[in-house]
Amino acid sequence: YCVFALYTKDEKPDVCLSCFLLLLDIIRVTAFSRGDVTMPEWRKDPVTSRWVIIATERGKRPSDFGSEDKTRKGGFCPLCEGNEVNTPPEVLGFRKPGTKPNEPGWWVRVVPNKFPILLTDIDAIRKGEGMYDKIAGFGCHEIIVETSDHNQILSLMNSQSIEEVLWAFHNRLRALSKDERLKYVQIFKNHGRAAGGLLEHSHSQLIGTPVIPKRIKEEIYGAKYHYDYKERCVYCDMIDEEERGVKRIIAMNEEAVSFCPFASRFPFESWVLPRKHFHSFDIIGKKEISGLAEVLRETLARIYRVLENSPYNLVLHTSPLRTQFSESYHFHFEIIPKLTIEAGFELGTGFFINPTPPEEAAAYLRQG
Repeated sequence: YCVFALYTKDEKPDVCLSCFLLLLDIIRVTAFSRGDVTMPEWRKDPVTSRWVIIATERGKRPSDFGSEDKTRKGGFCPLCEGNEVNTPPEVLGFRKPGTKPNEPGWWVRVVPNKFPILLTDIDAIRKGEGMYDKIAGFGCHEIIVETSDHNQILSLMNSQSIEEVLWAFHNRLRALSKDERLKYVQIFKNHGRAAGGLLEHSHSQLIGTPVIPKRIKEEIYGAKYHYDYKERCVYCDMIDEEERGVKRIIAMNEEAVSFCPFASRFPFESWVLPRKHFHSFDIIGKKEISGLAEVLRETLARIYRVLENSPYNLVLHTSPLRTQFSESYHFHFEIIPKLTIEAGFELGTGFFINPTPPEEAAAYLRQG
C-alpha cells in the first residue's frame, strides 16, 4: 500500500522508507529494460592497458561536480543498528547469540552496496568497439559496516574491535575467491570527504573485479623480478631493512610492523605488513590477525593524533584470487593521509612530490 500511495502521488505522511527504496529498485530495473539507462562497463586504455570503470549509473553533469561538503551529516543513517531494513540483506554479520540476520544485535555487518559501481547480475562479456576493448560492468560492491556505534571511528577503536573488522575482510575474501568470474577483490576505506567518504558512519568497502588492477600487476611483476634475482621476497627484505635502521618504523610487535616507506609518495604515507611471509590476506590465522590488528590500531591512532583526524585512504594490497605468486608477493595495508593534491606535474609524469621525508614523518608519528 505504501508503494502504491507513493507511486500514485497520494499525499501520505507515513510512507515508509523501505517501500520507497523498493520503488527505486523497480524504477531502476524498468529503466534498464527499456534502455533508458545504460549499464556500467569496463574500458581498456590501448596504450597503458589500464582498465577504467565507466559508472554510468553515477553519471554527473558538469554542474554536479562541486567543492561543497557532500558528506552526509546528521539525520537518518541507513548503516545504524535498527535500520537494517534500509539496506540490502546482509551477506555477513557478527552478532549476539540468538539474534537473526538483518535485525539488531550485530557489531560488524557486511551488505551489498545499495548503489553499486559494478553489477553482479550481468555476465562479464568482452566486446570490441573498433580498436577498443571493453567488458560489461560485472563485479561486486559491498559495504563493511565496522561498528554499530554511529559515533565511533576506526582510528579510535580498540584492538579487539579492529580485529573483528579484519576478520570480516578475511571472511569475504575467502567467500568471493570461489567465484571464478572474479580476478581481484579490492578492500579499502575512505575516511573523510577529501578521501571520498560520503557517510559519517564508519565503514569500509569491497569491490570485486573481473580484471587484475594495473597497480597490483606492477607490484607483482616488481616483486617477482626481485625474487627471481635474489630468491627472496622484496617485502620481507624491506621489513628486515626497516627493523635494522628503525628510523622509519612507526609501530611493531611479534606479528606485524608499520613504517613510512623509503620512497613515500605522500606525506605520512604508512604501510602495515605481517612480519611472516603471506602472499594473501585470506590465508593468515588468528595469531597473525590479532598482531596485525594491534599494529594497525596503533598506527591509525598515531595518525589521528598527529594529523588531527586528517582524511585518509586505507587500502589492502593482496594477491589476485587463486594466484600463483605465493613466494614473491607479500600482502600489506597502505594508509594514505590526504594532505596534498596531485597537480599537473604528478598527473603528467607519474612522479610524486612529497614535501615530508618519511624519516621525519615516522619520527612525528612515534612521538604522537
